[in-house]
Amino acid sequence: MFVRRNRTPWAPAAFVTVALLATGCAGQDAAPSAPGATPTSAAPHGYVEGAQERAEQQSRLVLNDPRSGDSRVLDLITGKMHEVSRTTDTTHLTTDGRFGYFQTTRGTHVLDSGAWMVDHGDHVHYYRARIRDVGRLPGGPGARVRSDAAVTAVTDADGRTRTYRRAELEKGEVGSPRTLPGTHAEAVVPYAEHLLGLTDDGKGSAKLVVYDREGRRVASPDARCEAPRGDAVTRRGAVLGCADGALLVREDDGTFTAEKIPYGDDVPAGQRATAFRHRPGSDTLTAPAGERAVWVLDVTERTWTRVNTGPVVSANTAGEGSVLIVLETDGSLHGYDITTGKRVSETKPLVRGDLDAGTDGKTGPVIEVDRSRAYLNDPEGKRVYEIDYNDNLRVARTFDLDIVPALMVETGR
Repeated sequence: MFVRRNRTPWAPAAFVTVALLATGCAGQDAAPSAPGATPTSAAPHGYVEGAQERAEQQSRLVLNDPRSGDSRVLDLITGKMHEVSRTTDTTHLTTDGRFGYFQTTRGTHVLDSGAWMVDHGDHVHYYRARIRDVGRLPGGPGARVRSDAAVTAVTDADGRTRTYRRAELEKGEVGSPRTLPGTHAEAVVPYAEHLLGLTDDGKGSAKLVVYDREGRRVASPDARCEAPRGDAVTRRGAVLGCADGALLVREDDGTFTAEKIPYGDDVPAGQRATAFRHRPGSDTLTAPAGERAVWVLDVTERTWTRVNTGPVVSANTAGEGSVLIVLETDGSLHGYDITTGKRVSETKPLVRGDLDAGTDGKTGPVIEVDRSRAYLNDPEGKRVYEIDYNDNLRVARTFDLDIVPALMVETGR
């Protein structure tokens, strides 16, 4: 069963087609660059010093066992496993598509996974380089890390935010941070060459504020968010989770606007969308709706859909007509048609051990999705499954590991 929520009218937007396999711009040569090469005036468009450009996505998985600290990077192109520095007591592992952020009580350890993409709108560049440690960002328990191509923002549990230049991280250095004014109720989110913050009024409500890269307040759209929690950046704008739905923030020629995408009905606190997951580049978001259902937010259509699935451990979708993939407490994956809410595919149990509903992988397995495959980590079984979600959730490959992959993110997307 499923429930489709309120539909809010919207103005059509132009659709941008992305050339996935393009390695250069029209009329320009984009030959791969060798590590250590020196740029010249004839350097091709898309040139990145020390990196090699490839014609296809260079996906890698960053894996960590918080107990032992063992960490690995699995190259999904070559199948090779890379051992990297140990990081113990990791509470969260996140990524911006290139860097892995290991959040601990002592700060956030930054790892350059050596795989990333650069999206120019009408085409994409894919790169691979050597894996290396970058350093540690200050911030204790509860720090929230958000990043884009220019800055990485770290918001601590007290709401204070520091920003770091990505150019420094790319050189293998942390660099000196810049501190934003005021305190924030949730993570500060880089978006459209600016920074989005929700300033807390101390009463459970927060006001949207827009900063420039220097930390100056440049806009304050007339928008508030009750009990803010959760965020995501899509091609249609930045999404911020609120008690009554989502706040969609968009930028057009330097002007920022915000509109609500309401649930349509009152939703109990325990069933609200507070942790979004999606395929990078997709406008379809997923989030647990309590322990036995999943919210699907179609940002383009401005609609919420509640899919009743049974006990949910984690969920994700590639969007664009793909199935909703749900890991349930029996350890099996289930595929649901988002439009009808019907289950259309199912695997045998893949993940071992006791699984808790409602965690969305915060302390266990997660589902990472890219344009052709999904990846599921099995901590107790010490393996990762590659899933072809376009072929009835077929297990395409199984990677046996020498560590417990309790935490996992995908880079190179």
